[in-house]
Amino acid sequence: MYLIMRVNIVFIFLASLLSCGKKESVNPIPASPAADTILFTKMPFPVGAAINVNLMQSNPTYNAVVKKEFNSITAENAMKFAALHPTENSFTWSNADYLVSFAQINNKRVHGHNLVWHQSLPAWVTGFIGDSSAWENLLKTHIQTVVTHFKGKVASWDVVNEAFEDDGTLRNSIWRQKLGNDYIARCFQYAKQADPDALLFYNDYGNEYSAVKRTAILSLLNSLVARGIPVNGIGMQMHTRYNQTDANISAAINSAASSGLKVHISELDVALNPDNNVSLTLTSSLLAQQAAKYLFIVKTYNAIPSAQKFGITTWNVSDADSWIPGQYNRPDWPLLFDGNYLRKPAYKAMIEGAN
Repeated sequence: MYLIMRVNIVFIFLASLLSCGKKESVNPIPASPAADTILFTKMPFPVGAAINVNLMQSNPTYNAVVKKEFNSITAENAMKFAALHPTENSFTWSNADYLVSFAQINNKRVHGHNLVWHQSLPAWVTGFIGDSSAWENLLKTHIQTVVTHFKGKVASWDVVNEAFEDDGTLRNSIWRQKLGNDYIARCFQYAKQADPDALLFYNDYGNEYSAVKRTAILSLLNSLVARGIPVNGIGMQMHTRYNQTDANISAAINSAASSGLKVHISELDVALNPDNNVSLTLTSSLLAQQAAKYLFIVKTYNAIPSAQKFGITTWNVSDADSWIPGQYNRPDWPLLFDGNYLRKPAYKAMIEGAN
């Protein structure tokens, strides 16, 4: 009997230790999002991606991620001038129509990008010969033909894209050369005439690293609004990097919000190799720093007034689809999904930043 009692006591003691160990190990690290998590359902504002139509048509995994995770989409290239208007008297709608049809079938918002830019122009525009009236007609015809074609299907447009240099001066684009500084105002007026219900944005990069450019953009937009020009929002591209300061990012987002306009973080990616190190390899430390930056961006954005939160759009879907490695000839991993379309720590950080 004594031996049995000793065995029982030892058994109870061991069980107690095991129980204590279990209590101490409950959720030592926050769990990753469950497999059935859907990104846009966890966000208090629309979340989107810029979409490559060729990948939509050829890559089922790409397509599946877009369908599941995002509720807003932007055409990466399919709605730019050269893609839609390749010759003076013809428009090519097939790729853009495909994207819009996909959005309608899958209940996604479409943000149009873009109507007027100094790049992605067809040869017939860059070689166009005519007086200011002819150039004005060219500009108006393009804007109103495109906006009318997508009326009721595209919720919003980047009307003018990248009209400023980093030093805060107006870019000496072909549009400014032919039509003067106030072409920007007329672009918004032409778009509004074509679709009174579409929201109209000015879109640019560098808000988070150039205070002088940021100030110039806001000064222009405030002056346009004061004149009654139909500007509804500011698009901050936010092609940024993991080591950009939080102070700069906060200043960019909050100054944009101070305009009272809707704010769209429109082309978000967070580069991990801004120094163009061709031999850089991805590490858990870099992934963690990237996640922290995504979290801060989303948290800061989520703190602006609700009526101004148009949404956040990443510039494409996975690291395999990003423009950065090809543009800069370097390895980089700037997006929420890795090259195999698996979620990275940045995905979880987006959700945490918004909640």
